[in-house]
Amino acid sequence: MLKLSGFTDEISPNLDEQIAVSQQVGVTHFELRGVAGKNVLDFDDALRNEIKTKLAANGMGVVSIGSPIGKVKVTEPWPEHFERFKVAVDTAEFFAAPFIRVFSYYPPSDGDNILAHRDEVMRRFQAKLDYIKDRNVVLIHENEKHIFGEKGPQCLELMKKFESPKLRTAFDFANFIQAADHPEKNWPMLKPYTVHIHIKDALLKDGKVVPAGHGDGHIGEIVADAYKSGYRGFLSLEPHLAAGGQFSGFSGPKLFTVAADALKAVCKQYNVPVAGA
Repeated sequence: MLKLSGFTDEISPNLDEQIAVSQQVGVTHFELRGVAGKNVLDFDDALRNEIKTKLAANGMGVVSIGSPIGKVKVTEPWPEHFERFKVAVDTAEFFAAPFIRVFSYYPPSDGDNILAHRDEVMRRFQAKLDYIKDRNVVLIHENEKHIFGEKGPQCLELMKKFESPKLRTAFDFANFIQAADHPEKNWPMLKPYTVHIHIKDALLKDGKVVPAGHGDGHIGEIVADAYKSGYRGFLSLEPHLAAGGQFSGFSGPKLFTVAADALKAVCKQYNVPVAGA
């Protein structure tokens, strides 16, 4: 049976509401990105402790730190960004989260080719992997438009460059579509590296984000193949149904519930057992 997680800051900035709506729709683990209007890397000790305590009291956990690491220009100063990465690792360990979501850098300016900066992208990933080699955490790379790994071949290149169990894939359907790429073509090549799946669908014609199964993501077929192939991880709701920005998205309680219901309907249609359905 697959499990449900979610970017619960899409529900509300309020922690109690995040927990309540998550429980209503069957989400058991946070993809922790924001609470009280603060990014996960900016939580103070009091907020971290509050989140950890309330999640434990409700039988919930954190599957991933939804960090913005790598979502900066590749020419921005590395030492400062690396310090932020260290915060992400510490935060993952504090919450016993197995994953840290990361990205693979924007070009220096709009219109530049990020592929020209491949060596620097790889150097930065090597430094991060060296840092966590003895830490109990895995980096999961999310494909995102305009970054190095916006399309399938570059995501595969990143995985093959390191062939490290410490660097795996978080497969995002809508992000591929918004980069004018095709999830169904990328899935076979990235399946061996995929340990986490983000549920966000979109339309190829204009990139509009829609509930699971209502777009061109082929979510049902891909999730069914993942399950048949032995995937038993999380389906992580990142709906972006009300708003989507560079560093966050929002749905609200009602649309987050719509997103969860749509995913459960897709899983039922394709005979994929999912918790909370």
